[in-house]
Amino acid sequence: MQAKKRLYTVIKVLICAVLLVVALFPIYWLVAMAIRPTSEMTGQISVLPGAITLDHFRQLFTEKGFGSAIVNSLQTTLISLVLSLAIGLCAAYIIARNRFHFRIKRPLTYWILLVRVLPPVAFTIPLYSTFSKLGILNTKIPPILACVLINIPLIIWFMISFFQDLPEDIEESAQIDGATEWQLFRKIVLPLVAPGIAAIAMLSFMYAWNEYTYSIIFVQSPTNYTVPLALAVLNTEDNLTNFGLVAAGGVISVIPITLFVIFAQNYLISGLSSGAVKE
Repeated sequence: MQAKKRLYTVIKVLICAVLLVVALFPIYWLVAMAIRPTSEMTGQISVLPGAITLDHFRQLFTEKGFGSAIVNSLQTTLISLVLSLAIGLCAAYIIARNRFHFRIKRPLTYWILLVRVLPPVAFTIPLYSTFSKLGILNTKIPPILACVLINIPLIIWFMISFFQDLPEDIEESAQIDGATEWQLFRKIVLPLVAPGIAAIAMLSFMYAWNEYTYSIIFVQSPTNYTVPLALAVLNTEDNLTNFGLVAAGGVISVIPITLFVIFAQNYLISGLSSGAVKE
């Protein structure tokens, strides 16, 4: 009996090890390509780099202007995230509490979901026409507004269930104590749904950071390129892709997402452990 348990344990460990290697190998290969000299990327490529170099990272910032792309992506992502959360959380709370004189909650909810389900390319023509008439195509505003358009329906649909699960007794007690509507929402409701906010903030951040479709259509100036666009134009003089530069750019582009996810996960755990309902 003990021998069978040990055998099952060994098999489980081996399976987990294989899955872990399969999951982590693309990340390893990305890093290996980033620190591998260009001369090693022709012919048969070894698994382990024969030499280590940081020339690809240096070229990104000194020759390709990758630093400005990172700044542009951070501005676009953070501004769109703040706007999306501010609008989406308020809208989700209002819809969840059913504060309507007419029965439009269900149609409105499905309409919001429809906006999120449609492919992003479906909005490109009306958005392009609108931005062109406003004269803001050659600015950072179109990618920001496009990310807000896509993230708001996701935030609303995701957060409605969190607001609906909150006991209304808590809100009624706060109103009896003299709390205004804004104080009730900001100091009572939002802290209780902090785990949901952290989760949807992670999803919204990752979408805005990796957004490529709207950026390639609306961004016309290289000075406004975001990270995905900067990675897409990393070609050599012979119009061939320099995979070392692309890999180095990929490694750098993953860092902000990783840091944000780590922060959001810690906040998610603290919200779950500290959130309590007073009865």
